[in-house]
Amino acid sequence: MRSLALLLLFPAIIHAGGIVPKDAKLEKLWSEGEFTEGPAYGPGPAIYFSDIGNRIMKFDEKTGKTTEYRNPSGRANGLDFNAQGRLVAAEGANKGGNRRVTATEKDGTIKVLADTWMGKKFNSPNDLTIDTKGRVYFTDPRYSGSEKREIDTESVYRIDTDGKVTQIIGNVQKPNGILLSPDMKTLYLADNNPKGDRFLLAYPLKDDGSVGEKKILHNFAPDRGIDGMCIDIKGNIYATAGQGKTAGVSIFNAEGKKIDFIATPETPTNCVFGGADRKMLYVTAGRSLYRVQLTIEGFALYWPK
Repeated sequence: MRSLALLLLFPAIIHAGGIVPKDAKLEKLWSEGEFTEGPAYGPGPAIYFSDIGNRIMKFDEKTGKTTEYRNPSGRANGLDFNAQGRLVAAEGANKGGNRRVTATEKDGTIKVLADTWMGKKFNSPNDLTIDTKGRVYFTDPRYSGSEKREIDTESVYRIDTDGKVTQIIGNVQKPNGILLSPDMKTLYLADNNPKGDRFLLAYPLKDDGSVGEKKILHNFAPDRGIDGMCIDIKGNIYATAGQGKTAGVSIFNAEGKKIDFIATPETPTNCVFGGADRKMLYVTAGRSLYRVQLTIEGFALYWPK
């Protein structure tokens, strides 16, 4: 499927904190999805994003065209590129879901990084992030899918470069979006339970990949909590949350203070930085992909040339 960018513009600002330009407009690029999620900036340069259903799409920045990259995707949700430019995917549950974390090699083959913990199948890998040592951190809640659960907790795991899988957080309700600070010293986590906790959490990240005690940076209740997140070079957190009139990207500093906001016309699910200047924020929301120009560069381990 191919489509050109849709030049539809929406007001982007609720209040300005210097990150979102006063004249910024949210541009709709594509709106033919079932449920968009998990954007990552990769070779092309292009934005790779999940369309749940069961495919991964690719928006080419140069041509403005959106095409299928992988179909089926194993119900891929969160995506990220490692330092070698390989696409790493959290493949979820439900019909067609593989419940695993994979990497796509240069020749297109799919390498399974992990699909079990202590011999038990994951619930539904949702989102992931990668550190400078090549270790993958991913969340494993269960929001949908009738498959029998083999793991009682909804937890966060780390995959080491030798393939070892370690559960590092097990005392949250529904871990969703996950993120690392640019200095690799803090792990941010969205605990997003529609019937319970809706927190933005911060954990000290130790050199061995384990975490310290959690700190609540923000409580979104009674509103919809965070789905996905990204981060800029100064450590500001971009969190997709809210619905209806509150739907958008909330921008927090590292201490959890809300410093800016970008409204979205559809319920937002995730975001990532892209663009030649690294200042273009791409947002998946509803059935669509959007973008808006900001004043600050995003942070990523891999940046396509």
